[in-house]
Amino acid sequence: MGEFVRLEVENGVGTIRLDRPKMNALNVQVQDEIRVAAEEAGTRTDVKAVVVYGGERVFAAGADIKQMETMSYTDMVDRSGALQESLTAVSRIPKPVIAAITGYALGGGCELALACDFRVVADDAKLGQPEILLGIIPGAGGTQRLARLVGPAKAKEIIFSGRFLDAQEALAIGLADKVAPADEVYAVACEWAATFVGAASYAVRAAKEAVDRGLEVDLETGLQIERMLFAGLFATRDRAIGMSSFVEHGPGKAQFEGR
Repeated sequence: MGEFVRLEVENGVGTIRLDRPKMNALNVQVQDEIRVAAEEAGTRTDVKAVVVYGGERVFAAGADIKQMETMSYTDMVDRSGALQESLTAVSRIPKPVIAAITGYALGGGCELALACDFRVVADDAKLGQPEILLGIIPGAGGTQRLARLVGPAKAKEIIFSGRFLDAQEALAIGLADKVAPADEVYAVACEWAATFVGAASYAVRAAKEAVDRGLEVDLETGLQIERMLFAGLFATRDRAIGMSSFVEHGPGKAQFEGR
């Protein structure tokens, strides 16, 4: 368990909890602790889905600019890979990952949210990539994941302007998946995560991998990825359980074992 980031597990749902007062600024230590928590969540068999949460006040207001201000070009050459890897570790958790966003998700905080599969956003939250206002660009996946999520033109407009988006605009463009009252965001995210707890774990893992890897390649290659993952699931116990249950009892009644 890190000083500022911890993994809490309850009833199959793991919460990666950021807790660095006052605004969950993502300094080097927090970045490294996010990676460690993400890797643990990915490997623990008692975790079936993950919620990333910054608390009732703020999700994450971005990088630690005071720390970053003193860094040279060579400092950032050495650090930028680890910065990206910390959030990529979240995107590579082989389970459904939901960001529960309150307050602000800006800069690195927005990039952390983008590394998740889904985003539940408080009705008074603000999201954005304001790095351009500091004379830089997003460096932890924002130029890539945002464009893939909302399209290149909208991503460019958001990044070029550095403006903040409210929850309703985020929902309209697909940056948010659900909007909820601020005091209900975490509960809504956990309730959503709980729907995956009884799922066929390896099938969910394969589906996530097929979609994510398929987005990175041409259609023909994507279809081959899908085909191999699809065929591989016929080696799992859950596939046998699911099909047997369907034949005997109809759809939606299988009790999967996660193996």
